[in-house]
Amino acid sequence: MELIVAVYEDWGIGKDGTQPIALSADRRFFRETTRGAMVIVGRKTAADFPGGRPLPGRENVLLSRSVDKAEGFTVCKSPEDAVSYAQNAQRAMVIGGGSIYRQMLPYCDVAYVTKVHCQVTSDTWFPNLDQDPQWNMEEVLQRGEEDGIAYEMCLYKRIK
Repeated sequence: MELIVAVYEDWGIGKDGTQPIALSADRRFFRETTRGAMVIVGRKTAADFPGGRPLPGRENVLLSRSVDKAEGFTVCKSPEDAVSYAQNAQRAMVIGGGSIYRQMLPYCDVAYVTKVHCQVTSDTWFPNLDQDPQWNMEEVLQRGEEDGIAYEMCLYKRIK
């Protein structure tokens, strides 16, 4: 299983349920990387999707203990249910938010991390993979700058 996330300098990922700074290059990278995949998402992050609707061109899985049905989503009640369901997918990607990343990280072996080189106020953080001995940054897939903000898309893999 894989995950995709954008982090700021302190590995913050959001505030008040959304990204304080969202780069169009990162959005494009997200679309291209997740296209055709099963995406696993939490209730709050799904509510932040355009129109609150499932993402097109992907199989959308909602991981939530509090929701029984959501139009366009397959609902899984536990991380174990989501992992079991994802075994039928060619590719499954965890896409957030914070609590979903924490629950699903132990099941992931690949992480696409966009490092947005700026400091913003966050109330939600992703674990710092650079400080985690179980993870290794394999390569920088893309570097750039947008509106004066440098970024890099990095590929991390779990050390076996």
